[in-house]
Amino acid sequence: MTIIQHEKYMEMALSQAREALTAGEFPVGCVIEYNGEVIATGRRSNSCGRANEIDHAEILALRALLAGDRKFDISRVTVYSTMEPCLMCYATMLVNGIRRFVFSYEDAMGGGTNLPLAMLSPLYRGMSVTIVGEVLRNESLMLFKEFFSSPNCEYLQSSLLATYTLSQQL
Repeated sequence: MTIIQHEKYMEMALSQAREALTAGEFPVGCVIEYNGEVIATGRRSNSCGRANEIDHAEILALRALLAGDRKFDISRVTVYSTMEPCLMCYATMLVNGIRRFVFSYEDAMGGGTNLPLAMLSPLYRGMSVTIVGEVLRNESLMLFKEFFSSPNCEYLQSSLLATYTLSQQL
């Protein structure tokens, strides 16, 4: 795919992230693309108030994808996320057969895409994965800066990710 195509789908993921931010949630949005068509979306939920670490945008999009009855080659889908998938999301998508990932903003605290697959158990060792980062990074960074600057939610407010994000220049 070209950078123009990546930007098209990342814009859609950013739209999901804006909806999450508007709802007071951590601004992560995810779009899953297959053969030029969006086949699933997700946005972070339950990050504030009664927070949990299960309802990540990528997990919700993957659940929506797997709940459908369409037939497709999952190894040919591309996951677009406004933040680098965390270790949980990345490993879950790998085990489910996804091999292409595009993200916007790096997760300085918990990103999973630098996982050394060749050094892991046989399940992961032979996987060939494509990762593209920093697609529309500044647009995503603006959302995370807005989130971490808001007094409305305490989610990750004093974390390495918050400090790193607030120090980044647009």
